[in-house]
Amino acid sequence: MQIEKNIILDNAANISFLGINNINLTPIEQKLNIFIVQRGTKFVLRGQQDNVDVAEKILIEMSNTLKLKGEVSLDDVNNIIDLLYFTSDKQIQNLNPDVILYTKDGVIKPKTKNQKKFVEAVRKNDIVFALGPAGTGKTYIAVALAVEALNKGMVQKIVLSRPAVEAGESLGFLPGDIRDKIDPYLKPLYDALFEMINPDKLKLYLEREIIEIVPLAFMRGRTLNKAFIILDEAQNSTTVQMKMFLTRLGVNSKVIITGDVTQIDLPSKSLSGVIQAKKILNNIEGIDFVYFDKDDVVRHKLVKDIIQAYDDFTELQENKNI
Repeated sequence: MQIEKNIILDNAANISFLGINNINLTPIEQKLNIFIVQRGTKFVLRGQQDNVDVAEKILIEMSNTLKLKGEVSLDDVNNIIDLLYFTSDKQIQNLNPDVILYTKDGVIKPKTKNQKKFVEAVRKNDIVFALGPAGTGKTYIAVALAVEALNKGMVQKIVLSRPAVEAGESLGFLPGDIRDKIDPYLKPLYDALFEMINPDKLKLYLEREIIEIVPLAFMRGRTLNKAFIILDEAQNSTTVQMKMFLTRLGVNSKVIITGDVTQIDLPSKSLSGVIQAKKILNNIEGIDFVYFDKDDVVRHKLVKDIIQAYDDFTELQENKNI
């Protein structure tokens, strides 16, 4: 049955939403075989009722994306359309629950089985350890989940932390004050945020400490309520630091700890806090451990081959020592 439906989107009467020459509306009309007439903030949708209902949901999701990002790209529109799926009678069911964020570069969602386990674990538990090799998306997905929680009002702030442990280098030889010396250790966290949040909004968040990026040593003595807290490269935390960090958890907060126990840069006599935590916390309700492997690597395909080569070499050396 052909119908006509009118909807109002208060933030949609501009090029940031519509695109040049209303290009963002074109794929909706073509894929759903409907007509859209835009008059200021009012949109008139004409077509089969099922398709018009779907188009309405797409436009609302575009409006939400505009609020989060400050603009809607043609890629965003196509991603939103692709995220919808239909039953046999063409009725829309829901948006893909795997999607974490829409960004200027597209959708952030889990790409591997273990990434999906990770997302599900974080949504069910207050403390989650994500452990595995480099390139598996542990940090990136963790930061995306934190930004999602902030955008949805589930938390009031994000705190991102890393141990400042040298990997063959010395802090003492780096130029500048203590902040200048530590910032290089925190740069991967900044990089992830810049991909997920509009630069002006991110600057405001950092200035107001809605988002904090701090070295692990600066976390002592704090209690963080209604916060999303991430400890990255946690294999380089000591056992004392790990206990200190975990006990920062306040009311209505979540904690993610990421690490790779094959890349520990602590002095040889120091036990990694992650290794100890695996033994102590494994059976506590509300705490979950998710393990990544080389099959979860989402960087250049050679990264997976490099990890495999090192694993094979380590196994060979261990067999020689038996």
